[in-house]
Amino acid sequence: MGLVLRVLVAAGLAVDAVVHWRFAPQMKYVPGGTIHADTIFYVQAVVAGTAGLLVLAHARRWTYALALFVAASAIGALLLYFSVDVGTLGPIPNMHDPVWYAQKTQSVAGEGVAALAALAGLLTVGRRERPAVERRVPERVR
Repeated sequence: MGLVLRVLVAAGLAVDAVVHWRFAPQMKYVPGGTIHADTIFYVQAVVAGTAGLLVLAHARRWTYALALFVAASAIGALLLYFSVDVGTLGPIPNMHDPVWYAQKTQSVAGEGVAALAALAGLLTVGRRERPAVERRVPERVR
């Protein structure tokens, strides 16, 4: 079960990384902010890919927690910028995009799979089945 969760987390984050990397050049033209939107997308791609590789290499609570944070925050950002025109937030440009298209579906699907698998991994990693305790019947005292 652990290997399946690790692969699901890594695969979901890989989809997220690829979608963000491919879409980043189109974000170059988003106005506002001192951090360019394409840079944010490239960073998200690298962070998602790195988190996925960390879970594959080391299935630990902290790697699952990192993967959950990366995937869930990406879903949150996608849904926020789809639903609300929040404007420029300090150095972050206004990335409001009320149109839904295939790349968003791919991204949210990958992030969703990764988040759910990472949560399951976080809740189960390190738990081992305890061997059944044998009941010993005391010998009769003569």
